[in-house]
Amino acid sequence: MKIAGRPHTTIWPTPAGVEIIDQTRLPHRFETVEIADLEAAARAISHMQVRGAPLIGVMAAYGLAFGLSADPSDAGFAAAKTRLRATRPTAVNLRWALERVGARVAPLPARERFAAARAEAALIAQEDVALCEAIGEHGLALVREAATRKGGGRVNVLTHCNAGWLATVDWGTATAPIYKAHDAGIDVHVYVDETRPRNQGASLTAFELGEHGVPHTLVVDNAGGHLMQHGEIDLVLVGTDRTTASGDVCNKIGTYLKALAAFDNDVPFYVCAPSPSIDFSMSDGIAQIPIELRAEEEVTHICGLGDDGEIARVRLSPKGTKALNPAFDVTPARLVTGLVTERGVIAANARAIAATFRR
Repeated sequence: MKIAGRPHTTIWPTPAGVEIIDQTRLPHRFETVEIADLEAAARAISHMQVRGAPLIGVMAAYGLAFGLSADPSDAGFAAAKTRLRATRPTAVNLRWALERVGARVAPLPARERFAAARAEAALIAQEDVALCEAIGEHGLALVREAATRKGGGRVNVLTHCNAGWLATVDWGTATAPIYKAHDAGIDVHVYVDETRPRNQGASLTAFELGEHGVPHTLVVDNAGGHLMQHGEIDLVLVGTDRTTASGDVCNKIGTYLKALAAFDNDVPFYVCAPSPSIDFSMSDGIAQIPIELRAEEEVTHICGLGDDGEIARVRLSPKGTKALNPAFDVTPARLVTGLVTERGVIAANARAIAATFRR
């Protein structure tokens, strides 16, 4: 995808480690940071310099490699996995990536572990690009169908949070079909949820769509139902941080409410779900998926660009007001029209998921 007309990915190798786009500085500053040790990788995940389930997985894989560079012993290996696993509890890609790299390096002698881990992390990053592009191709058919239903008129897509290329290595999940449609000349327009409290829609999705030239309009989180009632939304596309084997979907807080509104207004609600985000060990998303609780300050305060050109942090609520900040919610499978995977668009149920990704 593009920034200022130049192709970019979110993470790329350097001689010492990897370089990332610092997403905490977007959209007002474009800055990159080099990550070359375990602790820096863990901080990048927990402080959301990198975020989005697929990108978290890639960063965790590299972080494990950096940990093995410093201490390739079994004890160092276990400590690095424990440190990284604790950074973000909800997105399953993190655990998946650690297990994959771990399985690759565990049988090796200590002296070979770092090189093998780094190579596996690079492979995970490459595969992520291919998975997302495949999701884009399958999702493109949904956008084409919507355009056909409207006789070639503008297709309005609603998104929530950022499931764009900034949440992956490239292409994104929910945005991949949008980019494919735009590049194919389809008249597609995106209503972008702001996504409180971290405003990833306002700061990240709007940023990347604008840089790529995709028409879009920012809306407050509670506008989605109103827009659906008035026929302004043709398709909802969201991402996922964890999808159960039965098709329940855990995504950024507020996704469940969008699914309810879509169901009530007969608007197709699709979840773009690469296979590493599917947790085959879970069948009940509401009961089993751990929901990350983040800092109160994300709700009580907000950051933005001041009139003086400086980034400022200001308080929104009365001093002393307590806040609860669950970062995710679970959308039951019954509200999901379908899952857009790298292997096609499938039903959100145990039978379809098992048949598509039979192990």
